[in-house]
Amino acid sequence: MPDRANHRPHLAYVFERFPSFTQTFCVREILELERQGLRPLLFSIRDTRDEVPRHFPDELFDRVTFLPEAKQLVEEVKQLKAAGKLPQSVVLTLRQWKEKADPRDKQRVYEAAWIGQRLDQAGVRHVHSHFAGVGARTAWWLRFFHDVTYSFTGHANDLWSKSDLPLTLGDLMRDAALVTTVSDYSARDLRQRFPQSAAKVKRVYNGLDLVPFRTAAERRDADAVWSGERLILSVGRLIEKKGYDDLIRACGHLRDAGVGDWRCVIVGDGPMEDELCALIAELDLVERVTLAGPKSQGEIIDLLEQTAVFALPCVTEADGGKDNLPTVLMEAMAARVACASTILAGVPEMVIEDSTGRLVAERQPKAFAGILKDLLQSPESTEEMGKSGYIRAEQMFAKEVTANQLRKYLVSHGLVRFDPALVAADPALAGAYARQFGRRFARIFRRSRRDRAG
Repeated sequence: MPDRANHRPHLAYVFERFPSFTQTFCVREILELERQGLRPLLFSIRDTRDEVPRHFPDELFDRVTFLPEAKQLVEEVKQLKAAGKLPQSVVLTLRQWKEKADPRDKQRVYEAAWIGQRLDQAGVRHVHSHFAGVGARTAWWLRFFHDVTYSFTGHANDLWSKSDLPLTLGDLMRDAALVTTVSDYSARDLRQRFPQSAAKVKRVYNGLDLVPFRTAAERRDADAVWSGERLILSVGRLIEKKGYDDLIRACGHLRDAGVGDWRCVIVGDGPMEDELCALIAELDLVERVTLAGPKSQGEIIDLLEQTAVFALPCVTEADGGKDNLPTVLMEAMAARVACASTILAGVPEMVIEDSTGRLVAERQPKAFAGILKDLLQSPESTEEMGKSGYIRAEQMFAKEVTANQLRKYLVSHGLVRFDPALVAADPALAGAYARQFGRRFARIFRRSRRDRAG
């Protein structure tokens, strides 16, 4: 008879959308955690099975529990209520909801009620979510209703864009058992803004699958890259925070400075496409700058092999939104390409000045043109920066490294049940479990002393 205790999930993940092409880092994290021995129970609030394109195995869909669409979900929760299968806290919350001033999170209550039944059946006591958004707010209600712990990974706009939702970032920070975030910059920011929660904030970089980019690095022919027309490449959505208007203006300054034999290709689409096309025409850069539209990963890797400099002049948007740790910079580094970017959020943790690339202040297109000029006119030093970037990507951003860090934080914070198989596979986890048990013992001892004193 199989030992069910040794096959039940260690924790659950609650995503707003999973798997999704726009968040492939989440897929990488799940698959790597599974390779390292964790068994996550996967929930997706939105059904993504009709989304294209896909950069993940189709069988992943079979392992995800997709919540019913909103109306059906509400009906199923009402049926559970009628059958007396909901915790009293859920029943009272739904009954009193009409008295609440802001009903916008009501759907999160239904989601938590629906998911909670399945957590109880699976014996799962911890939930993790990506982004301080829909998934994390659902996890907050799960804690309230089912006495599970939750953690979340904060990224960029979910931390910095203004929000008037009834559950605030401060609420999520206060009640989480662990908060991870994807750069040292955002970790410092969260600790400063929420000092009472500072001890639970940990940095875990987004993990990158380096294999296809290693291939690009190995095939890279520096002589071919630097002979003839040199390529400045950028990849990203055509939106304000990517700074593409500044990149186009920088290209105008580069031409006006008399730098020849280069072209700039921007891969991606988005709402600023018409505006950027107009700017290219206005600055008479049609022969120099190309908006190439979206491309597959394979096509992007082919371009990276030919790239002299990867450029991404990130900026802060009017509402405070900004990139934190742009994955495309990691990918360029892993392909052994030097990067030009801006001093913004976590970017300087990837692009190290004069080591893996060059940096300037945001919204300074003339200064950005200056670093592009320096990089284009110094092939040997620029190639050395590319090699340094490759090493940094291997050491800091490989998914094997980042998933291992997350796994150890989850264990040491008491969020993954003890499993001898995990320790056998990775003896380093023994120390993390020991710290977990030590903290539990200390809490019990302090409580006992208080009780005796009372």
